[in-house]
Amino acid sequence: MLPVMSRGRCWVLAAACALVGVTGLGAQTRQIDSERSKLTVYVYKSGLFSAFADDHIIQAPIARGSLSDTQPLAVDLLVHAADLKVLDPNLAPSKRAEVQTRMLSAEVLDTNRFADITFASDVVEPMGADRWRVSGRLTIHGRVRPVTLAAARQGASYRGSIEIKQRDFDIKPISIAGGTVKVKDQIKIEFEIIAR
Repeated sequence: MLPVMSRGRCWVLAAACALVGVTGLGAQTRQIDSERSKLTVYVYKSGLFSAFADDHIIQAPIARGSLSDTQPLAVDLLVHAADLKVLDPNLAPSKRAEVQTRMLSAEVLDTNRFADITFASDVVEPMGADRWRVSGRLTIHGRVRPVTLAAARQGASYRGSIEIKQRDFDIKPISIAGGTVKVKDQIKIEFEIIAR
């Protein structure tokens, strides 16, 4: 003969079973393929003598990340700031190395103090077939800011871009020659994310 359960115990058991069932139906999280995924940062020149300056193209390798393309939709990314690499194919190697050193220095990213750049989604809203609006928290230079971007799936990859302002992350855009040559506050980040 089975023992009689109190009404309270029955409720707790039912709740536990429901929770296990819901957990089992949760999103399938996939790891991001960091070898095939990429982030590219575009920094543009400005100023009176901007013709003598250079735009910069920066590769930002993804250290790790994950995404879920089933409910609840989510994405998170981690980039080690020290791994950012200035590509600038039109610059002489010595000039490129100078830009690289300055970017990682305390003057810009300060990678000794702020090692990681992260993004974590809060809300992912479907916007049609293979299109989403992604809102989340972007952390750069130790500052967390809310951002929203559009993403679209093309084959096996998720692509999109976002424009942000350096000053929003307490980074002062580089300026030389009394401000006649400088970089714009606004930068563009393009991404191509492929899950394993």
